[in-house]
Amino acid sequence: MNAVQADPPAFGGHDPERAVHTAICSATPTKCQARTRLYRGGVLEVEGFPVDDISEYLKEPTAVVWLDLRAPDREDLSVLEAEFGLHPLAIEDAVQAHERPKLDRYRSHLFMTAYGVQLSTETGELHTSELAAFITPRALITVRKDDGLDIGSVVAYWDESPDLAKAGVGFLLWGLIDNIVDGHFAAVQALDDTIEQIEDRLFDGNPKNHYVQRRTFELRKSLALLRRVVLPMREVLNALMRRDLHVVDESMWPYYQDVYDHVLRATEWTESLRDMVTTILETNLTIQSNRLGVITKKVTSWAAIIAVPTLITGYYGMNVEYPGFGTHWGVIVSTVVMIVAAVLLWIAFRRRDWL
Repeated sequence: MNAVQADPPAFGGHDPERAVHTAICSATPTKCQARTRLYRGGVLEVEGFPVDDISEYLKEPTAVVWLDLRAPDREDLSVLEAEFGLHPLAIEDAVQAHERPKLDRYRSHLFMTAYGVQLSTETGELHTSELAAFITPRALITVRKDDGLDIGSVVAYWDESPDLAKAGVGFLLWGLIDNIVDGHFAAVQALDDTIEQIEDRLFDGNPKNHYVQRRTFELRKSLALLRRVVLPMREVLNALMRRDLHVVDESMWPYYQDVYDHVLRATEWTESLRDMVTTILETNLTIQSNRLGVITKKVTSWAAIIAVPTLITGYYGMNVEYPGFGTHWGVIVSTVVMIVAAVLLWIAFRRRDWL
């Protein structure tokens, strides 16, 4: 976690109201697509209300607000900058793409970046969707770059556990992260299934080396991308679960610990799959080398068998007299010698598994 300001952090301190209402102003509606929810005393009261009503709702001490913005620009986020005291660096990170998964701490809020993932089972290509979140004592603001992360499934997580809503922002953040980590798990499971199918093809009677190589390299690329997304989530969860931040209260601690365990499992699984893909590549090359050796051995054996008749016909084809020259029995003897020699070589090569 990066400490960005030297001043004593107000987030999680003794005066959360001051952190939320640092600079209450009359906000104007954002131009981008927005989604809102209001909880009072741990109960969902209103959703789909205008963004400029947030400041009024936050005047109530038991109110907790969720705001989701899809593909906002710098101007849209500037509307919220004064409203929640958001740091300009955090605003900049929320607008820019391809940020590393992280958790930054500022005086009045936390800033988190995470990625949802989707795996194409047909091509093995991994698609990521970046999400930024501003975490204040009584508001969670999520910023999505695109529709890759299904925000409706996040809302479903919250609705399935309404009894936990009393935990406030910690509850909303848990549902968001749990949904993201479950997506990581689903991608890892799909990659594991695909790798098992490729392993079965390695020893197929009708090998498809080009298919195995192409799919393996695609999966290797997807696993490298997935690792860059999953691995930093351990640091994010570790930072969120720090006692001094007061994001996770006692009621939510077991749920965050469960998510952290899932992150560890997904990380270890991803690492093991990378090793498996490397092993598949090496095994495929070894199998190709062995098959090439078998083919070379067979071709060489057949060439040796064919060389005997060639030798005999070449000898009898000389334009000089020899025993049986110009006679019927000479043709018969040469033919029998060629057949017998070829059969004997074939039997000898079969016994040595050269054919």
